[in-house]
Amino acid sequence: MSQHAAVTTVARESRRKFLARSALLASAAAGTQLAIGRSAHAAGSDTIKIGLIGCGGRGSGAAADALAGDPNTQLWAMADVFADKMEASINNLTAEFGDQVQVDPARRFAGLDGYKGVIDNSDVVLIACASRFHAPYTLAAVEAKKHVFVEKPAAIDVAGVHQLLEADELAKKNGTGVLAGLTYRYHLGRRAAVERMYNGEIGEIVAIQCDYLRAPYSLVARQPGWSEMEYQFRNWYHFTWLSGDDVPQSLIHNLDSALWAMRDESPVRVYGLGGRSTQFQPEMGTSFDHHSLIYEFANGCKIYGAVRTAVGCFGSNIDVFHGTKGRCMFAAFAPPRFTDLKGNVTWKADEQASKVSPYRQEHVEFLKSIRDGAPFQRGKQLAMSTLGTVLGQMAVYTGQPITWEEGLNSRHAFAPAGEVRLDMEPPVTPGPDGLYPIAIPGTTKMI
Repeated sequence: MSQHAAVTTVARESRRKFLARSALLASAAAGTQLAIGRSAHAAGSDTIKIGLIGCGGRGSGAAADALAGDPNTQLWAMADVFADKMEASINNLTAEFGDQVQVDPARRFAGLDGYKGVIDNSDVVLIACASRFHAPYTLAAVEAKKHVFVEKPAAIDVAGVHQLLEADELAKKNGTGVLAGLTYRYHLGRRAAVERMYNGEIGEIVAIQCDYLRAPYSLVARQPGWSEMEYQFRNWYHFTWLSGDDVPQSLIHNLDSALWAMRDESPVRVYGLGGRSTQFQPEMGTSFDHHSLIYEFANGCKIYGAVRTAVGCFGSNIDVFHGTKGRCMFAAFAPPRFTDLKGNVTWKADEQASKVSPYRQEHVEFLKSIRDGAPFQRGKQLAMSTLGTVLGQMAVYTGQPITWEEGLNSRHAFAPAGEVRLDMEPPVTPGPDGLYPIAIPGTTKMI
């Protein structure tokens, strides 16, 4: 097998605890509550039909946020590769939302073609399955003139980024909405901080530090009777041909925050390093356990990004913006703060606003935009933040610097080409020692 073919979550506060604490605070966000009126999505109906593709923790969480964010929604169709995951999600969501969950057995679709049934039966499609499929499913939903919420990363390779850009253009033509699961842009405290940075409060930004250091994603033990393909799908975070590895999976949150503060200007070049230092067992699949990246902007500003997945090590999820007049600190969902160059706090975001769940907030605002007849069309923004992480991962794997333009023009795509089936051989398989092949910086070619 060629090296190219072989290359092929936050340690964050408990999501449910965070939502429970912030639910009563959501109404404090001025201008964000829905005025339930006549639907802009389906003539003669005020009810928005939600469809979910991918019934794991993040997908089920997105469905819960949509149902809670607009009480005149119904979960109408669901799909997952595995029926057991879908049924567990239905049971949990029904216990929480009762009659808002109306997923008739005829609208429950198991297998890799299940996404088609969800698109056919829904007004708004939530996509939160294995990341490899995010871009093509987004494009398919937009082609069907459906609104789309797609989790990060919305693509794992350059070919997927081009599908996102195609979906963005088509959404603008047919009037459908596209929203990304780039959660931090919906954190009210961060919004206030970014607006202040735009107004020059910390001066010109000259450097940005981005850390995402956490424990590894959970592993599902191999079961008797599973094929190699089923095992990899059950543990897709650990296989780069399905997940894209940890720069797209984790650092995308921090990089998107940095690009947001830089007014969505694109870096001109990225280089980096990475590999494995603590995780050597076969269960870790083809992913690296650490990455370090440097993104360079035309004006000399740099983003210094670090990602690590390791047990028993220091954890961190922060973004620090260094300006000529002061600094801004983001730390997950805590209220952002500014300091002067000596470290004295000069401003801190409102505590109550910062407690409003950004997971919930993004769905509240998206569904309101659909009802208002002006759906959010954030596809290009999503594509550019995703591209930044894809190029960073490519730079780490190859050991070579990559410019924004050459990366965008590379059409890099993870194997296999064409349709993926559960009955096929996966693009990577373990060797005699049980280990899967991984990228080798300095040898692996991706452009």
